[in-house]
Amino acid sequence: MFDIGFLPIILLVAIIVVASKAWLTVPQGYEFTLERFGRYKKSMGPGFHFIVPFVEAVGRKINMMEQVLDVPRQEVITKDNAMVSIDAVVFFQALDAAKAAYEVDNLRLAVINLTMTNIRTVVGSMDLDETLSKRDEINHRLLKVVDEATTPWGIKVTRIEIKDIQPPADLVESMARQMKAERDKRANILDAEGFRQAAILKAEGEKQSVVLAAEGNKEAAFREAEARERLAQAEARATAMVSQAIAQGDVQAINYFVAQKYVDALKDFATAPNQKVLFLPMEASALIGTIGGIAELAKDAMSKQPSGAAAPAKRP
Repeated sequence: MFDIGFLPIILLVAIIVVASKAWLTVPQGYEFTLERFGRYKKSMGPGFHFIVPFVEAVGRKINMMEQVLDVPRQEVITKDNAMVSIDAVVFFQALDAAKAAYEVDNLRLAVINLTMTNIRTVVGSMDLDETLSKRDEINHRLLKVVDEATTPWGIKVTRIEIKDIQPPADLVESMARQMKAERDKRANILDAEGFRQAAILKAEGEKQSVVLAAEGNKEAAFREAEARERLAQAEARATAMVSQAIAQGDVQAINYFVAQKYVDALKDFATAPNQKVLFLPMEASALIGTIGGIAELAKDAMSKQPSGAAAPAKRP
């Protein structure tokens, strides 16, 4: 038979079990759904809550904090038929615990598959160069599409980031060769520009050198012509004076011309490059006498000047 003495103990244990099921604590960052006879009743936020045991129960425990999902790497074909390997990360946050619990089964898997599908759609509409250079555009388009698709699930997709875009190895090698060729092209262009500038500067220098040389030759020719003109004027004056002296019957003027020709002939003979032997005639004393005649001619010219005339001023 049943021992009545154990009844209080049984009742106490039953009360404790019922009391333990009548209250619960929801931690911060979570929301629990409350079900009555298996049907959703309400969502319970963080804190202490009472429920009716055996009638009400906790349905789903929803994480309301922002979560991160790794999207597995997948092969995607671009618009120009290039195969690339892409992976990504998705950041989302549950805003409505009831929708996140009952509108979709396995929320995380649904978000991952939806993101993978849209990655293939977005990348498939772009060329390889655009795919590699326009990650921000890809992220923006993915975020817009996935966020709109997941709104009925009670979540907010805050960010989608492409982690890595990896082209095939042969395509990477081709791109490296193309980049090297482009750099070599730019280097050759810079070298050609440098040579061009150097040639221009050299030509300008040579031009200036020729101009300066021509200016110098012009100046030298002008001065040489001026010197010859002055020499000719001096010789003309000397010739006029000698002619006047000869006209007056002065024999010394004739000696002047003879001595001049005599001295010029000896100078030319002495400066000739070939070997020479000079024999002076016995009448060499006549040359000295001729030079003496030149001195007498100069004295006569000086004595004929008026005695009252002032002496010419010396040039500085």
